[in-house]
Amino acid sequence: MISIPKDLHELPRFEDGWSFLYLEHCKIEQEAKAIASYDAEGKVCIPCASLSFLLLGPGSSISHEAVKNLSENGCLIGWCGEGSVRFYAHGYGETRKTTKLTKQAKLVSVGSLRLKVVRNMYQLRFKDPLPEDYTLEQLRGLEGQRMKKAYSTASSKTGVKWSGRVYKINDWSQADPVNRALSSANACLYGICHAAIISMGYSPGLGFIHTGKQLSFVYDIADLYKEEITIPIAFEAASLGLPNLERNVRLLCRDSFNKNNLLPRIVQDIEKVLSVEIPEEEYPDFDAEDAYPAGIWDPNLGHITGGVNFG
Repeated sequence: MISIPKDLHELPRFEDGWSFLYLEHCKIEQEAKAIASYDAEGKVCIPCASLSFLLLGPGSSISHEAVKNLSENGCLIGWCGEGSVRFYAHGYGETRKTTKLTKQAKLVSVGSLRLKVVRNMYQLRFKDPLPEDYTLEQLRGLEGQRMKKAYSTASSKTGVKWSGRVYKINDWSQADPVNRALSSANACLYGICHAAIISMGYSPGLGFIHTGKQLSFVYDIADLYKEEITIPIAFEAASLGLPNLERNVRLLCRDSFNKNNLLPRIVQDIEKVLSVEIPEEEYPDFDAEDAYPAGIWDPNLGHITGGVNFG
């Protein structure tokens, strides 16, 4: 479980400079120019300036002034389930800048660039380099074989019969235990992937493999970890035959996410898959990072300063 460290200098750091903190069962209030967390063990002061992403779990509450302090210091606030196995909502932080979102939009909008990102996503799932001349259809075929093997291996290890991925959203109880466990585990995985994507300033809706859904990019990133994390967890939970299957799956996911240090790992992998060079001469950068109060797009000049009456 991610929690307050004994020394706030030990806060984990994302490689691109983000630091994050998870809190639950506490009350958060303003403390001078910082915030303070109150729980059964006492009070801990948290400097806003050194924090970029605050995840609030079950049983937490935060005052209006504390939110203002965090916002003024560019700290993103997210509301999530226990151990970030769900992601419910978020506020604004330094990710209000659109640099990364603009890059994501370019990559997803240009076919040749999008294909490079898709290849990166598939490559992360295989140990050996993928052949350069493989088509997208061939890559999907390799992925299908990989997942088929993953289900077969998990079935053999646990003794849980596997007849294929079948579930009905409107008829949850009719699915067999392992399919219900898979759906529950994947929902937990989507939560932590959603948190990572939002924390970096990307859009969860601009997917590369998946498309047309508000969480398309979440599904893209979550697929990188299903073989390693959610499939083994689901089959293990189904093999135990314990009551309240879905709750046990959530607890197993929570512990696995913490053990595998998954949140910062997701951030690193997102940067890897999106590390596609965009030719500036073909796709100029229209993101007005330096403009105040906001840049204005121009088809010939790129971006120009906002807040000017051009009449």
